[in-house]
Amino acid sequence: MSRRPFTPKVVAANALLDGDAVWLTADDRWTRDMAEAELIEDEAVAEDRLIHALSQGHEVVGAYLVDAKATAEGPAPTHFREAFRTRGPSNYRHGKQADASRGL
Repeated sequence: MSRRPFTPKVVAANALLDGDAVWLTADDRWTRDMAEAELIEDEAVAEDRLIHALSQGHEVVGAYLVDAKATAEGPAPTHFREAFRTRGPSNYRHGKQADASRGL
């Protein structure tokens, strides 16, 4: 049975108090900007970072690993679901979604 090669990842979760999508940075902060996230290129390190994130239940819920790619601006999503999460909730037009429509 062949195993898929490891692809770069970031750790994603939801902020405990407001539910926003957040990503783990290299210095253990949670950011609402995926471009600031730590891009992890080693599978063992990714597992360790996920374990660390799962221990942060006082700040986040639902931590998981997300496929990502390196860009000049920082990590970026490779799947539409994660690209959608970077724009915030879809049930109203304010916050990140409103900013995106204005080109911010």
